[in-house]
Amino acid sequence: MFPITDTVRHLILIIGSGLLAFVTAFLMAEPFIGWLVKNKLGKNIRTVTSDGKSADLFHALHSKKAGTPTMGGILIWGSTLVVVFLSRALSYLGLFEHSLLNRRETYLALGTLVSVALLGVIDDLYNIRGWGKSHGLNIKPKMIWLLLFALVGALWFYFKLGFNEIHVPGIGDFGLGWLYIPLFIFIIVGSSNAMNFTDGLDGLAGGLSVIAFGAYSALAYAHGMLILSAFCAVVAGASLAFLWFNIPPARFYMGDTGSIALGATLGVIAMLTDTVFILPFLAFIPVIETLSVILQLTSKKLFGKKIFRIAPLHHHFEQVGWPESQVVMRFWIVGALVATLGLVLGFVGMGN
Repeated sequence: MFPITDTVRHLILIIGSGLLAFVTAFLMAEPFIGWLVKNKLGKNIRTVTSDGKSADLFHALHSKKAGTPTMGGILIWGSTLVVVFLSRALSYLGLFEHSLLNRRETYLALGTLVSVALLGVIDDLYNIRGWGKSHGLNIKPKMIWLLLFALVGALWFYFKLGFNEIHVPGIGDFGLGWLYIPLFIFIIVGSSNAMNFTDGLDGLAGGLSVIAFGAYSALAYAHGMLILSAFCAVVAGASLAFLWFNIPPARFYMGDTGSIALGATLGVIAMLTDTVFILPFLAFIPVIETLSVILQLTSKKLFGKKIFRIAPLHHHFEQVGWPESQVVMRFWIVGALVATLGLVLGFVGMGN
C-alpha cells in the first residue's frame, strides 16, 4: 500500500479543511441570501464619501446596484467559525486529526476575524439604514476602533508573546524593540483599510482574498505552522464559495463585515508568520488601491488636482471605459502573478 507520510496527512488536513469550508459556505449561501433579501438588508450607494465629500461620479457608476443585499462577509467568517468549531468537536471523537482551534496558531487570527467583522457589521447597518452623513460610520470613529484593536494586538504580541523582530527575506532578522508596536498597528490598520478600499466591484475583493489566503496557507505551512495553514485554507475556501455568488452580476456584496475583517486578519497572519515584507506581494492589489487613494487625496490637497478620475484605482478604470468584469479579472491576474512572486521570495528567503 502507498505509505501515508506526515506530509500526506498534512496535505489532507489542509486541503480537506478548505474543501469543507467551501461546501459549508456554498450550502449556506442560498438560504443566507434569502434571509438578507427578506430582511431588506440591501446596500445604499453613497452620495458622499466617509469624509463628507461629494461622490457623484461613483454614484453614477453604481446607482444600479442599490438594494443588492450586503453583509455577505458574514457567510465567510460564519462558515469559518462553523468549520473551526466542527473540527474541535470531531477531534474529540477521533474523526478529525487536528482541531483548528489552536492557542498558539489560530486563536489570534480567528479572534481578529470575528472581532473586526463585528465592527464591520455596525458600519454595514449604518449604510443599510441610511444613518450618518455618509450613510455609514464616519471615518474618525471607525479609525479609532481599528487603532484601539490594533494597539491591543500589538501590546499582546510584544509583551505576552515576545515578538520584537522582523525578518527581511534574503538578509535576516532585525530587532525593533518597542518600535515593533507601531509597526504592528500600521500593518493591521493598513491591511484592513486596504481590503476595504478594494471591495468596490463584483468579485474583486473576494477573488483577491482567495489568492492571498491561499498563498498564506502555503507560506504558513512552510514556516511549520500546520494549523494556521489549515485555517488560511478554510478562509480561502469560504471566500471561494462567497465568490461563486459574488461574481458579476453579484447576488450579494461582502460589505465591511467581510472586507475590513479579512484585511485585518491577513495583517495578523503576516505578523504571526514574520512575513511582513511578503504581505505587500500577497496582497498587491489592495496595496496599490490604497496608494491610489493616498495619492489622490494628497494631490487634491496640495495642488487642487486629481491624479485619477476616481479613486480607488478600480473605479478609475471603470470611468475610462473598462467593463467591470474586465477590471476585476485583470486585477485578479495581476494579483495572482505578484502573489506567486511573493511566495517564491518567501520560500527562498526563509533560510537567511
